[in-house]
Amino acid sequence: MTTHPTTPFDGQKPGTSGLRKKTKVFMQPNFLENFVQATFDAIGGVTGKTLVLGGDGRYFGDAASQVILKMAAANGAARVIVGQGAWLSTPAASNLIRQRGADGGVILSASHNPGGETEDFGLKYNMSNGGPAPEAVTEAIFARTKVITEFHKLDAPDVNLEMVGESHLGAMTVEVVDPVCDYADLMETIFDFKALRGLFHEGFTMRMDSMCAITGPYAVEIFENRLGAPKGTVVHETPLPDFGGMHPDPNPTWAHELMAEMMGDNGPDFGAASDGDGDRNMILGRGIYVSPSDSIAVLAANAQLVPGYAGGLKGVARSMPTSAAVDRVAAALGIDCYETPTGWKFFGNLMDAGRVSLCGEESFGTGSDHVREKDGLWAVLMWLNIIAARGQSVAEIMADHFVRFGRNYYSRHDYEALPTEQANAMLGDLRARLDTLKGTSYQGLTVESSDEFSYTDPVDGSVSAQQGFRILFEGGSRVVLRLSGTGTEGATLRVYLERYVPGPDGLGEDPQTALAPIIAATEEIVGISARTGRQGPDVIT
Repeated sequence: MTTHPTTPFDGQKPGTSGLRKKTKVFMQPNFLENFVQATFDAIGGVTGKTLVLGGDGRYFGDAASQVILKMAAANGAARVIVGQGAWLSTPAASNLIRQRGADGGVILSASHNPGGETEDFGLKYNMSNGGPAPEAVTEAIFARTKVITEFHKLDAPDVNLEMVGESHLGAMTVEVVDPVCDYADLMETIFDFKALRGLFHEGFTMRMDSMCAITGPYAVEIFENRLGAPKGTVVHETPLPDFGGMHPDPNPTWAHELMAEMMGDNGPDFGAASDGDGDRNMILGRGIYVSPSDSIAVLAANAQLVPGYAGGLKGVARSMPTSAAVDRVAAALGIDCYETPTGWKFFGNLMDAGRVSLCGEESFGTGSDHVREKDGLWAVLMWLNIIAARGQSVAEIMADHFVRFGRNYYSRHDYEALPTEQANAMLGDLRARLDTLKGTSYQGLTVESSDEFSYTDPVDGSVSAQQGFRILFEGGSRVVLRLSGTGTEGATLRVYLERYVPGPDGLGEDPQTALAPIIAATEEIVGISARTGRQGPDVIT
């Protein structure tokens, strides 16, 4: 064991999904080492433990993996299971932790953020349940980063991560595994692969855009090799360190090639995209885009058609900013629906306690209790299984859903890279005025209530305060505002807009048109454009 003296770095506080910084920040001498050692210390050390390691293939991931392996060995770990090439999608890593009974895992990813030497890098620790570390652990990690004086790292050659098999690093076993096989096998236990093969055999067409990110090899194996979709169904299938210059965020703005193809005259029957680390998804049909909030609701309403959920759902959960569309489905099914802060770790407690089977966030994340992370390809397979079972197109399924449950018009407006002080001051002013808004009217909308969301976990009683601002209008419309914890530059203000229409009329409007009064009311209340000088959001989803 080699002990190296070090001094703390400022700003190593994990966000909702670990620590994310510019890649060159992580590449500073001792920056990565400090954070990894602080993580190991905060979880009580790794002596004798088994860990999983892998990431989304972005720039610096291979070099970081070697550092982490040498540190794990120096800290006494018994075994580290690594995806071949240091590759593992986030849901595949979660599955591997659970399947192998590992004590935890280190995932190298900045999710949907751009990759490359001048872009973003990230690292997060997942617990033995396969889910992200809870706030108590991330706070302990942060506290340790502020007082760290040394780290432990073995002085040894790099490990060959390109060959499947076992080797040794000091006394620690390094096991390199196929990153795809175990995950693909899991999917076969949940879905009706025979019916899906029949769907493609009958001429069903699909386009899967992996955005030069980690799900490419997974998607090729599942859709083209196991389900028989034609070669070329999966595009941008090779993971690249800079994602080919793409922004690997599966939304209409960044997945514009797929959007153009699906909205064209001869688009495929079905389209989907996934993000940098494979935990997000976007769903489209020919000529129709499905909002993530609506997607969660449709999956919940039709889950019984999928073999893995034929016995019914235990319950559902959504993040607070996500639309209430799934709440209406839960009420109809007679099951519980939980509203949590943003962050998948909050769903993990509910799933571990057996309270929910299905959960999702408006930020293109959907998942179930098969793992403890959101799962992009799982969501795509859920949709395909439902399409096969119902014999309907995406547009027909959505139309039927709106007739049955009504429609929650919904959109998210992102204002990116705002000066942090400006964003904090703007929301600070809103906080000071929250108690005065009730009964006031804007654009013909009357404020019914307003608050700053606080969540008490029904499983462990922990409290998470200051999770976003809610302004609810009479009639079921609302706006939510919060600062994102996933950016690496300035502050990203997310504004979530929602309007409920029970039907049967008014179900076919353009969402931005339907939401126009709420957008205008939000500007009157908060003054985003007036205070920032922005003429509009950078991204609309």
